[in-house]
Amino acid sequence: MAVFFLLGACFGSFLGVIVYRLPRKLPIGLSCSRCPQCGQRIRWYDNIPILSYILLGGRCRFCKSRIPIRYPLIELITAILFLSTFTRYGIGIKTLSLLILFSMLVAVSFMDLDTQKIPDILTLPGMGMGLVLSFWTISIVKSGIGIAVGVGLLYIVAIIGKLLLKKDAMGGGDIKLLGMIGSFLGPVGALLTLFFGALVGVVVSVPMRKKRVPFGPFLSIGAFIAALWGERIINMIIKH
Repeated sequence: MAVFFLLGACFGSFLGVIVYRLPRKLPIGLSCSRCPQCGQRIRWYDNIPILSYILLGGRCRFCKSRIPIRYPLIELITAILFLSTFTRYGIGIKTLSLLILFSMLVAVSFMDLDTQKIPDILTLPGMGMGLVLSFWTISIVKSGIGIAVGVGLLYIVAIIGKLLLKKDAMGGGDIKLLGMIGSFLGPVGALLTLFFGALVGVVVSVPMRKKRVPFGPFLSIGAFIAALWGERIINMIIKH
């Protein structure tokens, strides 16, 4: 179990790089990480997921500028998701499929928080990956229907919202994001994702009143709940 937590933390470190570099159109490769303030190369022992942030007190070793909290947060969230997925499903193709989905959702969520945009370069290939992996998980038919349900639902919400509010109520990125989730989780998973995402969104957004909060992170949270506990929730509803 500890191995999956550590693996998730390490992969989360890479996701942090993607979150920073992709929206800025910087190269994503094996180039060395540098402090964005002083430009000093970050040594390997200062780049250990989660631990280095704590030991450095959240500051650069050289210029003492603050390291954004999002980096250890991404690492911790990814580590918890990797561990939770392994604990729920063990080692297998379903676990691999969910880890791929969760990793993309973590990256998408933090980019949406930063830029209010969800990049097609992640969601569109993500749909394709969901379709391919569905041959060994939920079936290609359920994956295709999941895409249709995810895209269709939010497209309808977007149209109704624009008619009622006279402005865009749902971005195209959110629509494609739920389509990607549907490709991995199927139509039921897409529905549960939207339900739980909207529920969490209301709870978080209401106290913030008029401040605009992107919907992508809430859809991601809904997908985490649907993927890890959706079957249990459905079985509880059926039994009652």
